[in-house]
Amino acid sequence: MKTDEATVDRAAAGGADADEAAADGRGAGAPSWEEGPADVRLVPLAVAAWVAAAVAVGVPGWWTVAGVVVCLVGGAVLLTPAAARRFGGTARPGEGAAPAGPPTGRGTPAWRLRATAFAGVLLCAAAGAASAGLHTADLRRGPVPALAREYARAQLEVTVTSDPRLTRPRVRGSESVPVSVVLDGEVTRAERSDGTVHRTRAPVLLIVPPGEGRAEWLRLLPSTRLSVGARLAPPARPGDPFAAVLKVGGGGPPRIIGPPSALQRTAGELRAGLRRATDGLDPDARALLPGLVVGDTSRIGSELRDAFVATDLTHLLAVSGSNLAVVLILLVGRPGRAHQVERGGLAPRLGMSLRGTAVAGGALTLAFVVVCRPEPSVLRAAACGLVVLLAIGTGRRRSLIPALAAAVLLLVLYDPWLARSYGFLLSVLATGALLTVAPRWSEALRRRGVPDRLAEALAASLAAQAVCAPVVVVFAGRVSLVAIPANLFAELAVAPATVFGFATLAAAAVWMPAAEGLAWVAGWPAGWIARVARTGAALPGAELSWPGGWWGGFALALVTVVAVVAARRLPHRGPVAGLLVVLLLLVVVRPVPLTRWATGWPPRGWVFAMCQVGQGDATVLAAGGDAAVVVDAGPDPVPVDRCLRELGVRRVPLLVLTHFHADHVAGLPGVLRGRSVGAIQTTGLEEPPAQAAFVRRTAAAARVPLIRAGAGERRRIGGLEWTVLWPAAGSGAAGGEAVGGEAVGGEAVGGRVAVGGRVAAGSGGANDASVAMLVRAAGGLTLLLLGDLEPPAQRGLLRAHPGLAPVDVLKVAHHGSAHQDPGLIRAVRPRLALVSTGRDNPYGHPSPRTVETLRAGGARVLRTDRDGAIAVVGSGPGLVAVPGGG
Repeated sequence: MKTDEATVDRAAAGGADADEAAADGRGAGAPSWEEGPADVRLVPLAVAAWVAAAVAVGVPGWWTVAGVVVCLVGGAVLLTPAAARRFGGTARPGEGAAPAGPPTGRGTPAWRLRATAFAGVLLCAAAGAASAGLHTADLRRGPVPALAREYARAQLEVTVTSDPRLTRPRVRGSESVPVSVVLDGEVTRAERSDGTVHRTRAPVLLIVPPGEGRAEWLRLLPSTRLSVGARLAPPARPGDPFAAVLKVGGGGPPRIIGPPSALQRTAGELRAGLRRATDGLDPDARALLPGLVVGDTSRIGSELRDAFVATDLTHLLAVSGSNLAVVLILLVGRPGRAHQVERGGLAPRLGMSLRGTAVAGGALTLAFVVVCRPEPSVLRAAACGLVVLLAIGTGRRRSLIPALAAAVLLLVLYDPWLARSYGFLLSVLATGALLTVAPRWSEALRRRGVPDRLAEALAASLAAQAVCAPVVVVFAGRVSLVAIPANLFAELAVAPATVFGFATLAAAAVWMPAAEGLAWVAGWPAGWIARVARTGAALPGAELSWPGGWWGGFALALVTVVAVVAARRLPHRGPVAGLLVVLLLLVVVRPVPLTRWATGWPPRGWVFAMCQVGQGDATVLAAGGDAAVVVDAGPDPVPVDRCLRELGVRRVPLLVLTHFHADHVAGLPGVLRGRSVGAIQTTGLEEPPAQAAFVRRTAAAARVPLIRAGAGERRRIGGLEWTVLWPAAGSGAAGGEAVGGEAVGGEAVGGRVAVGGRVAAGSGGANDASVAMLVRAAGGLTLLLLGDLEPPAQRGLLRAHPGLAPVDVLKVAHHGSAHQDPGLIRAVRPRLALVSTGRDNPYGHPSPRTVETLRAGGARVLRTDRDGAIAVVGSGPGLVAVPGGG
C-alpha cells in the first residue's frame, strides 16, 4: 500500500445534496419526482468479493481453491428451487415482501429473492477469491520466485510499471537508513549466472541504492525497458503484490534497452511541463501543486508530508477522485441540474448537448487516467470520479450507491491487492459516508440555522472523519484533533487550485509563459492549503495518541457511535456543543498555564528536562525565560519539536550535538522549526560522514553557525554554567566562547572555538567522540551528560578528571546499555539517573545490569520508555524528578 493513498473524495458530497433540492423544490425547474429508498442490493455482493479477495491474497493456494469450490457449490445449490424454498422458509409463492429497494417484480416470491441474493453473495465471494488466487499464483511460480528464494544474482530485463519514488528517510539504531529509489516493474527475461535464460512475466519491486545515477533513475517513465543486474530476495510480507524484490547493484545510471510508449511519453511531457511551470513558485506551492493536480509528489519533503499527515489532509497529496470531480462540476455545474431546463456549468454556455456533455466528461476522465498513469490507485480515483459524474447527471442518491458498489466490485476483481489497501478502504468509506451520512447531517444542521454551504461542508467533513478515523488509527496509532477544521479551511482552496492547476497543465504543452502565469495564480490557493497543514500540525494538541491495531480501531469506532447517539439525544445540545468546542480548542491549543494546571506538566521551575523522543537522545537545560540550551535532537523532528513547545522554549542560544549518530541529530529540523537558534556545537569527529553532512546542510539552510567543542571549554548562558569534559584534545589550546552570555574561560578565535589536536576517540568510534558536559544550574544543581560514551572513553574521562565529584543528575550513557564503566558510576554517585530509550526497542535498553548498578549506588532511575518525558526541579534536599507520562 502507498502511504499517501488515504484518499478522501470529499467533492462527491455534492451529488447527494440534490435529493434535498428535489424534495423542497429549490431552484428553477426542480423536478417533481421524489427519491425512494436507497438501492443497496449490490453492496453485499461487493463486500463479499472484497472480503474473499483480502483473505485469499494471504493464504496458501489450496485453501483458496477449497473456498472457491465451497462458494460455487453453495451458490448453485441455492439457485435450485427445492433448496431455495427450504432456505427461504415456508412462504408460499406470492407471499412475503421483497427486500428494500426498487421494485423487483410483484409476482416474484420472497423466498426466491432471498435465496438468489445469498447465492449472489456466494458467487461474488468465489469470484473475488478466484481472482486473488490466480493473481497470487503468478507470484509463486516461474524462475523469478525461485531465484528470490535462493537470494541469487541474475541479469534481468525489466519493464517499468510505475513512477520512480524515493523512500522516506528514517533512523534504524544509530544509523540513518539511506534514501533509495523504488519503482515497480515486470521481469520479462531472466538470465542466471550459469547462462540459463528464462522468459517470464513476473511483477517485482526494484530498490536502487544511493549513487551517481539517482537523477537518471528518477526520470524513468513507465513502459521503459531496462537491463539490470540485481540480487533477488523474497517479498517482506506474504501479501505483497511482488514475486521478488530486486536490489540493484552498482548505483550507476539505468541501462535502457527500450524507450517508453508514446502514451507514457505524452503523459511524462505533460507532467514535466507542469513541474517546469511551477519552478518559480514558493517552495510549498511548488511542491504541492503537481501532487494536487496529477499526484506527482516527487517534490514534497518529509516535513511538509508530516504536516499533511498530522492534519489528515493526505488525500490532497494523492491522486483523488475529487480532482476529477472539480473539473467535471466546472463543466456541468452543481449536481442534480443536468436534467433541468436551465443547466449549469460551462457545457450549456458552449452549446453542448447532454449527450455531448457526457462524452466530454468521459473524455476528461480518460485524459485524467492517461496523465496520472493507469495504475490501480489512479483507476480507483477515476472510478470514484465517475460516481461523481453520475451524481452530476442524475442528482439521485439511490443511483450512486449501486454505482459505488459496482466500482468496488470491478476494481477488486481487477486488482485483488486493493482489498488489503488501507487507501482503498478509506476512499470507499469516505465516499460512501458522503453519499449516505453527510446529506442527513447537512439537513440536520440546516434545521438548526446553519447556512446551506457551511452545513454541506461541515457535514461532509464530519461524516468522512467519523468513518475514516477508526481505520487511520489501525495503522497510525493516533487521532488528529484538527482534521475537521483543517479540511474545512483547505477545501476553500482545493477547487481554485485544481482548476488553475489543470489549466497550467494544458497551457504548458502549448505556451510556457501562459502556463507560468496560470501557475502563479494556482500557487496562491496551493500555498494556502500548505499553510493550513503547517499551522494545524504546529498546534501542541494537533494529534492524540490512541492504541493502534484493529482493537484500537474498534474502540474508536465504538466511541464515535456513542458520541453520535449522545449528540442526538442529549438535552440542550446547543450549549453542550458549544462547551465541547471550547474544551476541544483548549486541548488543541494547550496554553502552558492551563496545561500545567491540568496535568502538572511541565512543572514550574524546571531546570532540566529529558524529552521522550523514542530510541534517541534530546535533553533541555533551562536558561531563563523562554530560552534553553538543547543537547541532542533525537531521531525524529516531530517529538523534539513537540517537547520544546510543551516546555515553552522559543529561543535556543546553543544546540549541542554530542555526536553525529542519527538517533541524536536526525531531529535537528524539529529544534530549528520556529525558533531562534544562536549556534550549533558539535564534536570534532565527523562520523558517520553522511550524517555530519546532513547537519552541515541543515545548519547552512537555517543560517546557523557551526562550532566545535573542545575539552576544558567553559561556557555560561543565563543561570547555566558548564565545562566540556570530553572529547579529549591531543594538543593545543581548547578555547571557550560566550554565546549570549559572558565568556568564563578560554579564547574566542574569529567567532569560533579554537580546538587544537585531534579527537581521542576510543573503540566506540563516533560514540566515544561524544561531547560530555558537567553542568551547574541555578541553585547549585549539578548534572553530568555523557552522550553515548562507551567504557573506554568513560575510563579516559575519569583519568582526565580524577577529581570528578558526585553529581545530582546523571544522563546515563548510550541509552542505559550494558556497556558502562562501574568506576565512573561509583565516582559520580548520582542521586537521579535518567535514561532516554524507546519503548520495545530491539537492543534491550536499558540493561537490567546497568539499572541495578545505578540503584545499588543510591540513584533513583527513571526512563523515558516507561515514565515519558522527565523534568528535574529544585536542588539539594528539594531535588525532585517529575515524570511527564505519555
